[in-house]
Amino acid sequence: MAPPSTKSSVVTKAKVKSKSKSKSAKAAPPTRPSADIRRVADLLKQVSDPTRLQVLMLLNEKERNVSELCADLGTQSQPAVSHHLALLRHGRLIEPRRSGKHNFYGLTEAGRELAEVVISVVA
Repeated sequence: MAPPSTKSSVVTKAKVKSKSKSKSAKAAPPTRPSADIRRVADLLKQVSDPTRLQVLMLLNEKERNVSELCADLGTQSQPAVSHHLALLRHGRLIEPRRSGKHNFYGLTEAGRELAEVVISVVA
């Protein structure tokens, strides 16, 4: 049996050789996601929160204002619902429509398409 120092130096030399081989082997360059893939990923991020997804599904039924959404969501405060609406609006999934003192929110075309995808997944 070889002394421990010899054994460890053999292991170290083997590690160095394997590292040098892996460095010299050319890896394929990573491919960049297409614009469509990035857009879909951004849309999915927008509805990754359960409350935002629920808001999207409620708005798929009909337009609602913040007060109606608060009532439909139950435990969400008005500032929290407004924050979720702002994020969905920023993601271009919903759009406001002013009527008197209130903004009524409805889905954009992208929002409707995403809601249909969610419905098909849930069903």
